[in-house]
Amino acid sequence: MSRTNFNELLQAGVHFGHLKKKYNPAMAPYVFMEKNGIHIIDLNKTVAMVEDAAAAMKQIAKSGKKILFVATKKQAKGIVTETAKALNMPFITERWPGGLLTNFATIRKSIKKMQTIDKMKENGTFASLSKRERLQIDRQRAKLDLNLGSIVKMTRMPEAIFIVDTNKEHIALAEANKLAIRSFAMNDTNTNPTQVSFPIPANDDASKSIECILAIVGKAIAEGLEERGAEQDKKAEEKKEKAKQIAEKTVEKTVEKTAEKTAEKTAEKQEKK
Repeated sequence: MSRTNFNELLQAGVHFGHLKKKYNPAMAPYVFMEKNGIHIIDLNKTVAMVEDAAAAMKQIAKSGKKILFVATKKQAKGIVTETAKALNMPFITERWPGGLLTNFATIRKSIKKMQTIDKMKENGTFASLSKRERLQIDRQRAKLDLNLGSIVKMTRMPEAIFIVDTNKEHIALAEANKLAIRSFAMNDTNTNPTQVSFPIPANDDASKSIECILAIVGKAIAEGLEERGAEQDKKAEEKKEKAKQIAEKTVEKTVEKTAEKTAEKTAEKQEKK
């Protein structure tokens, strides 16, 4: 069953591209027409490509791997934060930390530093410091939380990255491509879709358009997570049943051996008599 409704995309303004002067020729296959100096995106192409992207993201979620959401533009930050939190996925909505992917080990050290500060507050070490030291550490913690707080639980490299506006997030896309990490992105008419593994031709400026596309991929990811949960429950039940069968067989063998020994002892007594 299709996840994407053509009319919903139309009503959300997903088809509105940029002015002709900002046009990137690489988007030619996805442009339907030009109207009043503005390029109109072919929604038939969008429907097909968002379906492909959603299906791929569902499989990633089903495999238990993470998808990193990236959107630092004002109109996308809130929507991406809400979606990623609901799916328990890492996200970046503030400035992209350079080297987040290509220098992941160093970024993890910064995250551990933040966690160390939290432990200091829990075990009372923080309270024993001077007022000036506490103030400095609090400022450091706040800065780290602002940039890295949303990826604290990302203990390993993400399997994929989802970007809103590849022009603005070009560093994130470049790092993902360098490491051969699959990329999914909303590509407006001023971007280059050939740099993205799964481009989605769409208006990346309007909040309604961003919300519409994220709702589709978010639903697909949620389905993948749900199926993974069901599979894990099934495996756990099978494991439990197997353990039960093994226990029953062990008991049966023990009873048989006990019976054999008892029979042997009884036979020995009768022989002595």
